Amino acid sequence: MSAAQVRGASPAPRKPFYTKLYAQVLAAIALGVAIGYFYPETGESLKPLGDAFIKLVKMIIAPVIFLTIATGIAGMNDLHKVGRVAGKAMVYFLTFSTLALIVGLIVANVVQPGDGLNIDPASLDVQAVNTYAAKAKAQSVTGFLMNIIPPTIVGAFAEGDILQVLFFSVLFGMALAMAGETGKPVVSFLQALIVPVFKLVGILMKAAPIGAFGAMAFTIGRYGIGSVVNLAMLVATFYFTAFLFVFGVLGAVCRYNGFSICSLIRYIKEELLLVLATSSSEAALPSLMEKMEKAGARRSVVGLVIPAGYSFNLDGTNIYMTLAALFIAQATNTDLSIGDQVLLLLVAMLSSKGAAGVTGAGFITLAATLAVVPSVPVAGMALILGIDRFMSECRALTNCVGNAVASLVVARWEGELDRAQMKAAFSGHQLTEASNRLPSCK
Repeated sequence: MSAAQVRGASPAPRKPFYTKLYAQVLAAIALGVAIGYFYPETGESLKPLGDAFIKLVKMIIAPVIFLTIATGIAGMNDLHKVGRVAGKAMVYFLTFSTLALIVGLIVANVVQPGDGLNIDPASLDVQAVNTYAAKAKAQSVTGFLMNIIPPTIVGAFAEGDILQVLFFSVLFGMALAMAGETGKPVVSFLQALIVPVFKLVGILMKAAPIGAFGAMAFTIGRYGIGSVVNLAMLVATFYFTAFLFVFGVLGAVCRYNGFSICSLIRYIKEELLLVLATSSSEAALPSLMEKMEKAGARRSVVGLVIPAGYSFNLDGTNIYMTLAALFIAQATNTDLSIGDQVLLLLVAMLSSKGAAGVTGAGFITLAATLAVVPSVPVAGMALILGIDRFMSECRALTNCVGNAVASLVVARWEGELDRAQMKAAFSGHQLTEASNRLPSCK
């Protein structure tokens, strides 16, 4: 991008505040909290609104991933680049997932949020956590890896499994690239199909305030703000640790790679508000992929990094697991040696890779981790079951920010990040010429 083009960037036309999606979602969240607090039964009954919106978004996730990855890889001249991008992404995921676990471990030992509760594990109601424990036992590393391969091509799209769709999309994109001239009509068709698909994403996003309202009203109506008060120390510690990780660790990574974490968060504020309201990072996946490409990251990089990150780069889930496990140990007066804590960290590092970015997955992963570390009583999960929903929101927010950072960083490593376009996008400008952009949803 030339300097002349950057100087030619013009501010996007300013819209009235109330017409912006993030303002509508904020108002919907506030209204949902009020309804859930003052009319809890009504709030609970609004759950289908939130569920319906998440289902609408999930409906479009598979086509978005397929089209983005298949056309991105098909446009690559060097197929070795696909493996190189995937390898760099996995190195990034492993490094920062481990750092998230370590940060959670350090903060839990320093703050000790469960100290002094003196809970007897035998007095806890284990029935409440049996469902999660049973699901956790069904998980295994081999089973997780085998599940990446879909039983059929149609099955991958029908089930909506992100990793299965990702697996097929990468193979199909490589096949298109290898087909050469013969495959060009198919590539042209898929590139044309991107336009209506992302227009559809824009249509679905207009329902975001309704989904946010229903989801927030249900959360407050069902669990009540009062449920947070009893375990406020753990909730506050978790939010503080996530804040520390995002603005400390990820902030330093952003600065090193030439952009600001604050600018990035402002840029994806609409996606973060959706995640906050629905407690699901999947709600923001299609529009997050679009925005990262508009911020200058190459389509092929965004298509590989973000969908894979939803299973392999769960920073918020990792922080939650170490904090929650040590909270349970402290609350039940269970002494954990340094060796036990290292074992906990290693097990969490593996078990977290199979957690999808949906509500409740972090709790199931915690059960899987504690099942392998017998020192910490699994029954202690009953202590945090009531407030897990409130921590789920922070988990999903941290995961979403982490994957946005990962896409830009890996794109820069690969030399596929247009810095001028990124700077213009972060400042709210539109470049007159922007290569490889997806059509706007607005």
